[in-house]
Amino acid sequence: MQKNKLKSLIHFHFIVFIFGFTAILGSLISIDSLSLVWYRMSIASVILITIALIMRINLKVKKDIFFQMLIAGILISLHWVTFFKAIKVSNVSITLSVLSLGAFITSFLEPLIYRRKIIKYEIFLGTLVFIGTFLIFQSQMHYFEGIVYALISVLLSVLFALINGKLIEKSSAIVISIYELFAGFIFITITLLISDQFDLNFFNLNDLDFLWILILGVFCTAYAYVVSVNVLKHLTPYSTMISINMEPVYGIIMAIIFLDENKTLSHSFYIGFLLIFFSIFLNGIIKLKNKKQ
Repeated sequence: MQKNKLKSLIHFHFIVFIFGFTAILGSLISIDSLSLVWYRMSIASVILITIALIMRINLKVKKDIFFQMLIAGILISLHWVTFFKAIKVSNVSITLSVLSLGAFITSFLEPLIYRRKIIKYEIFLGTLVFIGTFLIFQSQMHYFEGIVYALISVLLSVLFALINGKLIEKSSAIVISIYELFAGFIFITITLLISDQFDLNFFNLNDLDFLWILILGVFCTAYAYVVSVNVLKHLTPYSTMISINMEPVYGIIMAIIFLDENKTLSHSFYIGFLLIFFSIFLNGIIKLKNKKQ
């Protein structure tokens, strides 16, 4: 059991690295966030449904589970829309830093939903993340719109993680992923139809956009999504959210290297960033000590 947990944690950190790279792709792709999420979910849905048909996976689920997956699919689609919107109106570093609040929010909500005792060190680490994020807010208020979109995005991601933590006990990761991604795809499609955004220009992508979107849909969504759901069998939602705090670490480093974002970041930003990183490192030490005991 401990070996499964360690393997899942290592695998999940690789997925979190991919999530960090997703933010870079969101900055590089020129189309708007709603269209971007439509392409992302459509490509991933087609790939996973094809795999399910080839492997003859049973996709039947109970009605109550189906509706939970439907809600989760809408939540993840809205999370991605607000996530990419935040990147486009601010930058990768600001958006990813705000996402670190996920652990702070989850540390309060998870005990209520999973009916377990509140663990003091989780609250402490979440508070450190909150302080770090506050310092980032204070130094980057000219990106207020991006911060608001990122806050909405993190709230949606927490709700999504909590729902999936329950769903993985009732179905397989690939079945959950297929239903959620397809539900999100349908939701975004309806939104685009209502807003009358489907036209010839919608499907007119330049070569670079097409390449980035393909990588986003196949590698960063179809593959990463299934694995991120599957590890919930061995990790709690809080453990996944605290691991996801590595996303800004990986993403900001890549943003500095590939997008030169260090030119727009203040000293307070880096202090806040270090506080977030410290909370992640401390969490790993505490959890490792608990496992040995």
